[in-house]
Amino acid sequence: MSPRLTLATRIALLGCATAVLAACATAPAAPDLTPPPRRPYDAKTQLEYGNPPPPPAPRY
Repeated sequence: MSPRLTLATRIALLGCATAVLAACATAPAAPDLTPPPRRPYDAKTQLEYGNPPPPPAPRY
């Protein structure tokens, strides 16, 4: 391989690696996927949504 082709290949690979690193560095932060906390039960909540459901019955 000629020295010019080797140099051009290295520059191209270095450019691709730099582009990948730049894209990863500017990526937005991951969204927070935790659910919001449950509302405490009070008189208004029970009037709006009804009483909380009873616990499930045992299976066996």
